[in-house]
Amino acid sequence: MLLIYCAAAILRHVVEQGPQIYCLAAEPKTQEEEQEVQQRILHPLEWFLFGEEPEAGLGKLQQGSGGSGSQLCGRVFKEGETVYSCRDCAIDPTCVLCMDCFQSSVHKGHRYKMHASSGGGFCDCGDVEAWKTGPCCSQHDPGASVAMETVRPSAVSNGFCWSFHVLLRYASNLLVWEEDSELPAEVKDNTYYCVLYNDEHHSYEQVIHTLCRSINCTQTEAQAHTALIDREGRRAVKRGTLRSCQQTKELIKVSGHISLQPLRVEILHSVVMAHQSFAQRLGPWFQQIIGYSVGLRQIFCQVALEPSPDPNQTSLISRLMLHDARLYKGARKVVHELIFCSLLMETEYKRQFAIEFTKHYKQLQKDFISDDHERNISITAISVQIFTVPTLARQLIEEVNVIKVITDTVMEMLWEHLDANHRFHFQGYNSDKFFRVQVIFHDLRYILISKPTTWTEELRTQFLEGFSAFLGLLNCMQGMEEVKRQFGQHVEVEPEWEAGFSIQMQLRHILAMFQDWCSSDDKVLLQAFKECHRALMRCTNQPFRGEANDFYMCKHILHTRPYKVSQEPVSIHVPISRLLAGENLDFTYLVEHPLRCVVLAAQVSAEMWRRNGLSLVSQVYYYQDVKCRDEMYDKDVMMLQIAASKMDPDLFLILILLRFELFEIFNGSCSSKDKVRERYVPGISDVTREDVTMREVIHLLCIEPMAHSSLVKGLPENESHETGLETVIPKVATFRKPGVSGHGMYEVKKECLQEFNPFFYHYSKSQSHEGSEKALKPPVPPPFCPLFSSIVHLLSCDVFIHILRRVLQRAVEDRNGLWTEAMIQRALHLTGQALLEEKTQLEAASVEEVTFNFSLKARKTGSEYGKTLFHLLSKMKSLDSLEAQKDMILWTLQYFIFPLKSVQDKEKAERKRKAEAAKLHRQKIMAQMSAMQKNFIKTHKMLYENVPESAALSSPASDITSRVAVGPQQGAGVLEREVLTCILCQEEQEVQTRGLAMVLTACVQRSTVLTQSRGKTLSTEDPLFMPPDLAVGTHTGSCGHVMHAPCWQKYFEAVQNTTRNRLHTELIIDLENGEYMCPLCKSLCNTVVPLIPLDESTLRIALSHSESAELVGELLTLPRWIQIILARVKGLRSKADVDALCVISFSPLRPKYSSSIAEMLVVCATTVHRVGLQVAPNEQCPQVPVMAWNTCAYTIQATENMLEEEQKPLFGSLQNRQLAGLKAVVQFSAAQRHRSSQAVVQKHFAGMLAVLLPVPTVEDTPSILEIDFFHLLVGLVLSIPALYQEKAVDLQPSAISTAYNHLHLLHLVTVGHMVQILLSLQGHAHTHTHLRTAISGSTLAESVRRGMLPFLRCAALFFNCLTAVAPPEELSSTAGSHMEALCSYLALPSNIFQLFQDHQDTFAPLLQRWCGNPAVTKALKGDLHMTRYPRKRNRLIDLPEDYSVLLNQASHFKCPKSSDEERKHPTLCLVCGTMLCSQSTCCQKKLEGQEVGACTAHAATCGAGVGVFLRVRECEIVLMASKTRGSTYPAPYLDDYGETDPQLGRGNPLHLCPERYRKLHQLWQQHCVLEEIARSLEVLNVMFAFDWQML
Repeated sequence: MLLIYCAAAILRHVVEQGPQIYCLAAEPKTQEEEQEVQQRILHPLEWFLFGEEPEAGLGKLQQGSGGSGSQLCGRVFKEGETVYSCRDCAIDPTCVLCMDCFQSSVHKGHRYKMHASSGGGFCDCGDVEAWKTGPCCSQHDPGASVAMETVRPSAVSNGFCWSFHVLLRYASNLLVWEEDSELPAEVKDNTYYCVLYNDEHHSYEQVIHTLCRSINCTQTEAQAHTALIDREGRRAVKRGTLRSCQQTKELIKVSGHISLQPLRVEILHSVVMAHQSFAQRLGPWFQQIIGYSVGLRQIFCQVALEPSPDPNQTSLISRLMLHDARLYKGARKVVHELIFCSLLMETEYKRQFAIEFTKHYKQLQKDFISDDHERNISITAISVQIFTVPTLARQLIEEVNVIKVITDTVMEMLWEHLDANHRFHFQGYNSDKFFRVQVIFHDLRYILISKPTTWTEELRTQFLEGFSAFLGLLNCMQGMEEVKRQFGQHVEVEPEWEAGFSIQMQLRHILAMFQDWCSSDDKVLLQAFKECHRALMRCTNQPFRGEANDFYMCKHILHTRPYKVSQEPVSIHVPISRLLAGENLDFTYLVEHPLRCVVLAAQVSAEMWRRNGLSLVSQVYYYQDVKCRDEMYDKDVMMLQIAASKMDPDLFLILILLRFELFEIFNGSCSSKDKVRERYVPGISDVTREDVTMREVIHLLCIEPMAHSSLVKGLPENESHETGLETVIPKVATFRKPGVSGHGMYEVKKECLQEFNPFFYHYSKSQSHEGSEKALKPPVPPPFCPLFSSIVHLLSCDVFIHILRRVLQRAVEDRNGLWTEAMIQRALHLTGQALLEEKTQLEAASVEEVTFNFSLKARKTGSEYGKTLFHLLSKMKSLDSLEAQKDMILWTLQYFIFPLKSVQDKEKAERKRKAEAAKLHRQKIMAQMSAMQKNFIKTHKMLYENVPESAALSSPASDITSRVAVGPQQGAGVLEREVLTCILCQEEQEVQTRGLAMVLTACVQRSTVLTQSRGKTLSTEDPLFMPPDLAVGTHTGSCGHVMHAPCWQKYFEAVQNTTRNRLHTELIIDLENGEYMCPLCKSLCNTVVPLIPLDESTLRIALSHSESAELVGELLTLPRWIQIILARVKGLRSKADVDALCVISFSPLRPKYSSSIAEMLVVCATTVHRVGLQVAPNEQCPQVPVMAWNTCAYTIQATENMLEEEQKPLFGSLQNRQLAGLKAVVQFSAAQRHRSSQAVVQKHFAGMLAVLLPVPTVEDTPSILEIDFFHLLVGLVLSIPALYQEKAVDLQPSAISTAYNHLHLLHLVTVGHMVQILLSLQGHAHTHTHLRTAISGSTLAESVRRGMLPFLRCAALFFNCLTAVAPPEELSSTAGSHMEALCSYLALPSNIFQLFQDHQDTFAPLLQRWCGNPAVTKALKGDLHMTRYPRKRNRLIDLPEDYSVLLNQASHFKCPKSSDEERKHPTLCLVCGTMLCSQSTCCQKKLEGQEVGACTAHAATCGAGVGVFLRVRECEIVLMASKTRGSTYPAPYLDDYGETDPQLGRGNPLHLCPERYRKLHQLWQQHCVLEEIARSLEVLNVMFAFDWQML
């Protein structure tokens, strides 16, 4: 009584406290509520249960019981979680392991599959019935910790029992509470909630729209409501009085879409909502408590399964099951997980629960079918955990006959589809309901997965009773969906056929399993056959409509009733007849229905049923397709073989001719032949299943090489989804590994070609046609089993000889219309088959013992008329119309004439002759192709001259004497006359300064490929100085194709006009930003770069002025040059500077560019400025020339980075398109001083120069640690000519002045960069105290050289493109540093430190100025980040070799902004390695005022809008560029067969392919991601837009 009183007190406490914790406000405060419920309810409850502090009581309990004591893992899978199944050890494919158990098990080294769970299952680790070997991982091995028997004092156990009973009843009462249930009288509060429930009919957008209209919330609030409704199953959208909630309810119902059923809305009292919230919280608490001990779990199971004292009530767990379809999603999940953690973890209680589940099975399935939620959150999904346990399945058959229960449930669900003849007719069926009914068949398959090894009488009785019920289902399918051939006009309405074949596919493995069960016991087999026979006799479909007649042919008479498939109703569904085929019993009259199906398939293939529409064509296709053929077409063939083995061969052939409607024709004139059949069936011939699979594979590969996945699709699967391919493929095929694209292919071995049969019975019509072109002689078939040995007499019977003679006779007599070459080919094949059969029998026995006499009959039958089969063959060999079959005819005749040995010798000689002839033929074809290729290149030479090539980077001109690109010793540049062909109009045009502009297609994009501080954004205020970390640059790339400027403008306008009307154009190209596709290669472009010829005056220093150059060199030293430049910047013109100004050597400005080139310069510069700074187009902006110089510098740096990464020589390695684009960008950037305001350019020059020299007019210059010196060099070199401009006249520096300008600027910038490197080394040592040791001079010098090398390489590329001076041979031949060659080419001393020595007086004050900058002091103290040199070369992150490592990483991924455990899409950024939560509302961010997904937001900061992501659970790469564009890309992981596995559909183990990952890296490194996206979307022809911004 005390316990009862305490239990009542617990209930009162819960009832009192629940409403004081939950639902106190409109928005729940989850964390506060959890703290309150722990403090006020759960912790006191645990005190009561343990009788002391819970931690102390738990410790005593675990000491006494040995812990939880279960070796079962029992981890419940979430939707999308990766699970593993061992193909070698699992009893069936439903036996799976979680990630942690798999990693710790022996199965990791076996053949395994991995796939994403649909949710609702649990890990089978520790279940000995689920695994053949290794049932436990190391964590759940019972040998590691032996559980002790639970010891429970009576008082404690009773306390737990009563408490569990009260709380579980409380939870069940509240969870099944409905809207119209009455509230207790003591509830006085008038607060209600309007609760909106989840369904599968309405989309996210529809619910959001409805909420915005009905409760006046914002879009963001509606999205939050909708996300919670989808996750939890319901959401309170309104809190208020009963009246206000009713009004909201009505508004929600009327605001929905008129074509959809209204949303489910209920009004619940706040007290009810509070108690339901706590009842749902009790679920995890129950799991926690019963997880402490086996004893507690057993107590809970007893309480849950305890029968109710009220006969009208069920147990508590049954009540929850029966109300499952009415529970919301969150409550369902709690109940299901509680069942997993309790009832399914204990063997005895699992059996009791399974019996309860089976008793309510029909009602549960009815509720599921009427429900609209997915099966993974339905209680019916638990069936897989029960029915797949072999011992439990047999107990359920014996005790509650689960087979009959399932079958009766299916029949009741499909009862409405029965017609007057008690056959299924699915016209007008509900597809959603029908799909849910099909799921029930899965449970029947689960029950039959493991056939019994021992049979009891009870098992036999119950199984046969269930089998009889199953036959009742097949009886309704026998003859369903009958068709009759249409005459005259086409069928008006296509009949329904998909439903019938859907059921047939579901029954495919079930039928085979029933046969396996029956064949495992003789008594069951005999009784099952009798039941099948009785069921077949009860069928009324396709009756005979005439009396039996006698049919005479070749002195043989067949007495049968006539039936014509082309005139009578016929059905392709005859499952009972086919079920008998699997029993191998000799009831030959059962062949009628299967024969009709074979005839129907042949007639449809002959296009006799065209007027019946595509529905019949589709039925015949699936009838012979790999998905259905093993239980349809193959079983029909087997029935024909059974009949052939028991009937007289002549009578059997007469029956075949009658059903094919050829009997009368062969008694008159011949027209056709029936199909050749195969004998590769275990039980019919002496072959194994492996032989059958091997033959299937050979014939698939004889058509074409195939990938492993294609082979798997072409082979039938067993009930475990295995095809047996892995065991046979090494014997019959060789594997060809894939390259960087495509997939691995299997090719048939040459020795297996002798097994090829062009009339293989699984070939489609097209495959058979392809195969017939490769055929020579038929293969030697395997011997029949004794029971079927008489079938071979079909090849020697009189009717067969008669048929062959008639076919060949029409060919010899050349009766047009009565024969075809295909008929002759089949006749010859059958003749060869008969000869091989006779040869086999003669070799196996003496002549007297052999009764097979084909050759004798072939020589004698028809001899009186000179028309024996042999004579007809002899005449055919000289017919010109059968030239293609001549080899086969000769081979057949040789078998008639010559001894076998000589035949074999001649065969070898013939094969050798043919091989040599084929080899000569191939050589001739290759020679012809080579000649044609050369002729094509010669004829279309202009196509190969589209891209301008510069010999300056690859091969020196013959007249070059100096290979120096800078200074007075500058060598002669290579000036070539460039005549290019426009790819649009195909007209040639020379590149001239004042001529019509020729332009290169180009793409300008922001880039972070070189960044040293990922995530930093480029300042849009002053881009004059590029930071040393190269945070974000502007890259300009080109595909190298040339057009006239007017041609491009016309093309661009046409693209703009025509593409706007294209569906989802915005996903491919951004018309607003000037994007278009290259007309030739379809590369994505957004501007053009004008081609500008090199200025002859700057290409060389004239030899005639060499003396003056020396004189200038003596006067224009570095100090003097600095003085002149600073004076020029200040605008001083004192008399003292007259001599210096003369030395500066002005010369008249060259002629300006043509208007066409000037216009294209503006177009390109504006695009670079707009894209680089992400601003509106403004050609007057003073930053336009700066951005042009910046893109020139960054593009060169990216090119140098790529060449170094690939270990290629600096010169001579670039592709023509890269070379042309780089040269064009440099010349375009150099031309900016002509189109921009000279005052602006001069100001920019002064600002950049102020970094190196003290320019009084410039203030607040950055320190040398805050700039990139190569960008500075490019800007200074390209802007210094502006100093020579006067207001009155345009001037430019002479060639001598230009040479010294370049030389001194390079020296200044080089020294500055060296100081920058030295300071960075010092700063790094200061920051890392463990490096504060004395550094030797040689070590320091080597560090500087390494840091300088990338700068010098970039400078060499820059001056080469600017001056066209050929580089030294060392820089073009091999990869490497080549420091001396670089210094020589750039007119620098080989020891670059010599610059300090040579100009000590000049550089000493400059060094003091540079190092005295406050920013330098700050950096040396460690307060400012400094970039180290050489810069780190960025690469995509390193990926693990085994893909399961990534899956393991994703399984432990926790969303940073969400605490729920719902399915996430872990997505790995391959640029920086960050794991993101994609396609989830929890991680959405605002970008430019728009909500975007985590990946889009991350790409904006990590890659300047460009992203390369790996979706781990989907195993696919996602390429992104901007918010609206993206595409998928194959992941660099391949299985053992060289194939990718998107969505993990096949589930094979995956391993990293370094070549493919390297290709992806190059795609990113060379700025081709945007191009790849555009090309892939162009190929896909996008029909449905995907919201890439939400990824």
